Amino acid sequence: MANLLIIDDEPNLLYSLKRALRSDDLQIDTAETAREGIDKVREHSPDVVILDVRLPDMSGLDAFTEIAQLNARLPVIMVTAYSTMETAIEATKRGAFEYLLKPVAFEQLSGAVQRALEISRGDRPPVKEEAADGEPGAELLIGQSPAMQEVYKAIGRMAPQDVTVLLEGESGVGKELVGQVIYHHSRRSRGPFLAINCAAIPENLLESELFGHERGAFTGAGDLRIGKFQQVDGGTLFLDEIGDMPLAAQAKVLRLLQDGSFERVGSNQTLRANVRVIAATNQNLEELVEEGLFRRDLYYRLKVFSIHLPPLRERLDDLPLLLDHFIRLFNRELGTNVGAVSPEALHALREHPWPGNVRELQSAVKYALVHAMGDKLAPENLPASCRAPREAPADVGARAEGVLNVAQFARRLADGGEEDIYRRVHGEVDRILLPLILEHVDGNQVTASQMLGIARSTLRAKISDLGMTIARRVLPEAGRGEAGRGDAEKR
Repeated sequence: MANLLIIDDEPNLLYSLKRALRSDDLQIDTAETAREGIDKVREHSPDVVILDVRLPDMSGLDAFTEIAQLNARLPVIMVTAYSTMETAIEATKRGAFEYLLKPVAFEQLSGAVQRALEISRGDRPPVKEEAADGEPGAELLIGQSPAMQEVYKAIGRMAPQDVTVLLEGESGVGKELVGQVIYHHSRRSRGPFLAINCAAIPENLLESELFGHERGAFTGAGDLRIGKFQQVDGGTLFLDEIGDMPLAAQAKVLRLLQDGSFERVGSNQTLRANVRVIAATNQNLEELVEEGLFRRDLYYRLKVFSIHLPPLRERLDDLPLLLDHFIRLFNRELGTNVGAVSPEALHALREHPWPGNVRELQSAVKYALVHAMGDKLAPENLPASCRAPREAPADVGARAEGVLNVAQFARRLADGGEEDIYRRVHGEVDRILLPLILEHVDGNQVTASQMLGIARSTLRAKISDLGMTIARRVLPEAGRGEAGRGDAEKR
């Protein structure tokens, strides 16, 4: 018969869990303090442990460390009602088999216990990582939704391992913040961290920026330049928008990832750098590979260890936490004293599709605080884009005739006291033009940028800035499933 030990200081919860999990082939024991639980692990060698994070005599994380010293192969399921990013990551780093939030659904807990029992019966240890050196980073990521809990656990698994990581997700979801958290929890946390945006540097300069150049290597190269890889030797380099990296630079990055060697531009001397790479993209790299715009071997090298970051619209349960965080942050910056969000404003924010994700929410909160008249954010304080009802794709054509009357549209904005009219007018024209062209080319941004006569990075920036998603605007016809929408959205 298998043995389960539950360590929790809530007697009612212990009673409920014993009743819920009881079965003919499972014997359940309980402990109300960490020390009592550790003693029972030592004396009775249970097959699985359920451990609360907050206990009266000791932190559950510290208790877990002592339990692991007694039996490194014992699966421990950690539960808590007070989750933070740090706790979730730290629990996973230390080797917790599972990390669950209270109140835990019975099916979820029972499933975790059964999986843990299978591991115990098979005498196979769960994934185990050593704690990283250095102090953990600040609470950079906000959220307790199931989607974010999965992100925290993935960070906990990957951060201590000195491997390349690919972060995937839409623009504005916080990929660089996740990169910083991985760095803080890594063995390289005492080394340098540097972020570089591959889309923000001209193609003819990116290779020099990354690897450096010799004096006279090209016109304007008057002095020797040390590249970013050499600058962060022993540390971590965050490569944002890696999908925009030129093929020549991709080849050199692949070589560096494989054997740690590279040459400066204009030099044949082989140099070495010990750098961990965290790459990020909001594009579908697999499609870029098929289009010949991204190296297949580099894609496979990056894709082995990847984390998908959910868009804000898929974790709206985190909206109140994010709002509270940004309000407190910008209150200090702006000297405002807003303490809450009205139910009406919160409803409007929940209805907004958030194409710009957390970055858009951050800007919306800052705008609302500047326009707030009292101690609570009201709907009229929000940006117009957040107050407007969600627009169906079919409405795009209907708007075109009125918006394209530029004089009438501009006059209406001026009469309404709107600011930044130049950007608004051009934005509305783009809001009509871009979806039509993207629909014409079935969402292929490479072809669309060629037809429009603008750079692909400019097109993506416009899509993000104007609050559009390709899935919502380019694929309005019925019959396309969720998978189709997701694929288009990544383009």
